[in-house]
Amino acid sequence: MSDPTDPDDAATGPPLARLLPFPVVDDAWRLARPPLLTGAALLALVPPAGLALILLGLGVCWFHRDPARAVPDAGIVSPADGTVSVVREEGDRLRVGVFMNVTDVHVNRAPMAGEVREVRHRPGAYRPAFSKDSDRNEQVVIDCGDYELFLIAGWFARRIHPSAAAGDRVGRGDRVGHVSFGSRADVLFPPEVDREDLRVAVGDSVRAGETILAERPD
Repeated sequence: MSDPTDPDDAATGPPLARLLPFPVVDDAWRLARPPLLTGAALLALVPPAGLALILLGLGVCWFHRDPARAVPDAGIVSPADGTVSVVREEGDRLRVGVFMNVTDVHVNRAPMAGEVREVRHRPGAYRPAFSKDSDRNEQVVIDCGDYELFLIAGWFARRIHPSAAAGDRVGRGDRVGHVSFGSRADVLFPPEVDREDLRVAVGDSVRAGETILAERPD
């Protein structure tokens, strides 16, 4: 899987990417292009409207920023930036969810190394991602056998973009997708991980690919 923050990938990305002081996911350009181009065309004719559209386009780019991360050598890492909003048992397994606010980076990362067995799309509602009912929202499930990663849409986030596919091998902290404009990312841990292995609690701030959610028993 490519890494858009690597120099080799940046050289083959969208040309406008070189004008920004931060890397972004490729999908940012599809969303930002209309307001940027329209704003540039209106700038001379209707300066306030043109400037507003340009700022909107830059805001879309900023929302889809994709910073590099220092991934630890061990542990189960957070799949998202944000706040831990869910810690609960589901049968014999533990589930931890991270709520991504609109100001958080929305690139999602693999919590552990593994091989993707299946990527499933589940249609659903669009309730606020921080609510208890958000488990019924539209989501994409990345099944890696030992664990599952759930990318859950929020009331405004209706664009889930997984970049991993069945058969892909992912490493701890690898990018596996992103969700546009607010959402939640949950990890269903392997059966051998329990609450004693947790390193976070509800309300903790975490960073994708860097913060260790739990230690995996040997």
